[in-house]
Amino acid sequence: MLKRYIRYFILISAIVGLGLPSGAKAFALKNAGTIDINYGANGKISYNLNSGTLNVYVNNKAVFTNMYSSVALKGDTVTSKLYTERKYSVVHISDGFGKGRMHIIMLTGKGLPQMRQIFYTYQGKQFFLAETEVNGGKLESNYMAPLVGNFIPLNGDMRTIFVPFDNDTFISYNAMPFEQGKTNVSAEVGVVYNDRSRVGFVAGSVEHGTWKTGVKVSSSVFGINQISIWGGYSDKAITRDHIAHGMVKGSHLKSPKILIGYFDDWRNGMEEYGKANRIADPPYVFNWIKPTPVGWNSWGVLQDKLTYEKAIKVAGYFADSLKFFRTGHTAYIDLDAYWDFMSKGDYGKLKQFADYCTAKGLQPGVYWAPFTDWGHKGGPDRKVEGSNYKFGDLWTKVGDGYHDIDGARAIDPTHPGTRQRIDYFISKLKACGFKMIKIDFLGHGAAESTKFYDTTVTTGMQAYRKGMEYLVDQLGGQMFIYAAISPSLATGRYVHSRRIACDAFKTIEHTKYTLNSVTNGWWQTYLYNFVDADHVVLDHQTEGENRARMLSSAITGTFITGDDFSSDGPWSGHAKEWYQNSEFLKIIQCGKAFRPVEGNTGQGASSMFVRQIGDSFYLAVFNYNSKAQAFVIDAKRIGLNPGHSYSGTELFHNNKVILKNTLNIELPAADAIIIKLKIN
Repeated sequence: MLKRYIRYFILISAIVGLGLPSGAKAFALKNAGTIDINYGANGKISYNLNSGTLNVYVNNKAVFTNMYSSVALKGDTVTSKLYTERKYSVVHISDGFGKGRMHIIMLTGKGLPQMRQIFYTYQGKQFFLAETEVNGGKLESNYMAPLVGNFIPLNGDMRTIFVPFDNDTFISYNAMPFEQGKTNVSAEVGVVYNDRSRVGFVAGSVEHGTWKTGVKVSSSVFGINQISIWGGYSDKAITRDHIAHGMVKGSHLKSPKILIGYFDDWRNGMEEYGKANRIADPPYVFNWIKPTPVGWNSWGVLQDKLTYEKAIKVAGYFADSLKFFRTGHTAYIDLDAYWDFMSKGDYGKLKQFADYCTAKGLQPGVYWAPFTDWGHKGGPDRKVEGSNYKFGDLWTKVGDGYHDIDGARAIDPTHPGTRQRIDYFISKLKACGFKMIKIDFLGHGAAESTKFYDTTVTTGMQAYRKGMEYLVDQLGGQMFIYAAISPSLATGRYVHSRRIACDAFKTIEHTKYTLNSVTNGWWQTYLYNFVDADHVVLDHQTEGENRARMLSSAITGTFITGDDFSSDGPWSGHAKEWYQNSEFLKIIQCGKAFRPVEGNTGQGASSMFVRQIGDSFYLAVFNYNSKAQAFVIDAKRIGLNPGHSYSGTELFHNNKVILKNTLNIELPAADAIIIKLKIN
């Protein structure tokens, strides 16, 4: 009995300070040998308490080997392998992921801060979560890696995807071959898979409030594969930072929590990863339960030619000529940049526009960039709107200079002048009656800085969290919030919809560029209420290019058109015919991105995308080439049963098709089709 009480006391001491979920119960303790932690249907973490390393097995086959934790502290690197004593305990937990267990390895050693390696496993989940903590004294670090080690090669066409941090500067994903001598560093999440079998693993951060996470995979010329997942990633070309990642300070430091999973289909893994982000770091913004938003944005064609008169004519066109282009009872008419030139400081004019839209059964939208100073070339002494501060007081400091990108200068999200400016503009826009806001260049708010106004903030992601939470608070639930240029994952807490790529308008190249991001980033549809393909501009392009651009938006999840509907042109007729097609609108009402069929696309895009909606199966096919192209549709490859027969219809041609095992189709140059299939 005495031994049992001593054992229980040691266990409780091991887990003090972990912030356990309410109702969590601790049990079991082991301090030597190897422990096996089971997860999912066939996964196992085998942790060696003598060495501080672990292997991960799936179906009794090693997937990851010699994995350990690593932390940089004041110039020294401390790893889980350096400690002399390790104790294991486990706790029952229940949280957003369901019922599970938290497995704790407490590590101690002379002259070393206490370290904890923590693994979370959940019933029915084919992945586990991991994080590393260090405790003791005044600590600071800008590098914390929950897991570093090796992984077993996948045979065949091995691929790894470069995942950007944001969607700025027309950056693209790259589903590159993973070969000997190859290294790839991705932002937040990494994936390696066999393209033909689709077997592969996913590893990435599910928390973004403190760290920017990097995932590095490499294969030496000797064929040894290595992986490192760490908080503290900074790269001018990727995270846009001009300085190193900020230091995280305190007596208790925690790495980002990461997800590790090995899946029969890497696409399932990426979707699980997207969902996990929304669970681990739940939305701060209110959940959108209304229909998928559709509408118009002025940046598509009008841009700096936007006037009050043209905006009114566009609203009238939607009310009178596109009255069936709806997913609910309304469409959004959104004024992008240059609305300030249109109004010339007269918010009464903006209110007239908003009132006109409302009277026509439409929802008025507007645009703003909260963390940028576009007039910085005018000098630091300009007064900040709604504040007694000067812009020079707000500028984000980077060494001896400032953080400039896209022609704008970043302003500190934690500065009271920035907050007062947000108060000023948002109160004006709310008073006008706007129901949607497009917020842009949010990455400026995530920049690493030499010093933030709020001295408790030491990293760019901490500043971003403070700034975005304040912005959402001021919006007060009045508007649908849509992010344009922004961090891909960290923005999920704060907005309802996010543009999946950078500006895209009308050509087949624009369509291909957008679908590069859908091919490799479609899984973000589970992180946001919606992801968006940006402006759909028909203009004077060919009918095929028009159709491809339109379908690229529909399969991304929402539909925002951008032609100049204040004047008549070929776009008007196509819009009336296509945008009000009831079968087409059913796809948009779904609001979720289609899944890519192929993952061997490099910096290009898959030609085929699929999604099940109700009892119907949809297949979208794109020809990005300047010549006609033949496609062979393989039932099994697109996710159907090759033993069944499926009948289908091309939605905009009404051509009937039968798919059994395979289907041969030919598309004209720069064109696309979407086929609705049902089992016979």
